[in-house]
Amino acid sequence: MTGLLLAGGFGTRIRDLHPGVPKPMIPIEGKPFLDWAMAYWRRQGITRFVLSLGHLADVAERYYRGHPDVFTLVEPRPLGTGGAIRHALSSGQLSDPFLAANGDSLVAADCRPAFELMASAPAADGVLLGVAVPDASRYGSLDFDPGTGRLRGFREKQPGAGVINGGVYLLRPRLVARFPAADPLSLEREAFPRLLAENVDLRVVPVTAPFLDIGTPESLGEASAFVRRVLCSDES
Repeated sequence: MTGLLLAGGFGTRIRDLHPGVPKPMIPIEGKPFLDWAMAYWRRQGITRFVLSLGHLADVAERYYRGHPDVFTLVEPRPLGTGGAIRHALSSGQLSDPFLAANGDSLVAADCRPAFELMASAPAADGVLLGVAVPDASRYGSLDFDPGTGRLRGFREKQPGAGVINGGVYLLRPRLVARFPAADPLSLEREAFPRLLAENVDLRVVPVTAPFLDIGTPESLGEASAFVRRVLCSDES
């Protein structure tokens, strides 16, 4: 299975901390965050990666040049998460199904239940990994049927426990082919809501797992401890 890592964002909240370095390439414990993410996904069975790049794309292009299992793809302009996935599909580099994940966050969960659901439910167009958190106020949360896992929609940010979108998706190309042609295109705010209105079959697999998003100065400051505690311990 191919893993598409979305690594084209501007990282405006932490840009001043690492000028000249795109957010997913910020060094954590001696190597870029993307290296840690790909090492984790390899342990989950992903064998090949497509990096969707945008802001300061040349930094990652130079670093990963010559890696046989890493293909870099540069967005022609800021496309948003949905637009980046649509653009990557047109490259012909994605498997069916394929994994899509944010390149600046990581859910350290066992993804086998999500893979198994996708394999056992050919009618499902996609699977979202949901992360149970005690406070969903920063992220918003997923509204889904607890029995079937069918996604009903996205709730606005509000305090309290919830299941948030972990930024990890298993998608079939037939679903991406139905994405709206808007440019840029947000996956959560535009693509998925429109497709849900057209009755596509999107499922949620909720997990409880360590979660890291390096998008703020506070969370970036926690990244080294997360890597040592969660990812380095797995490698040992």
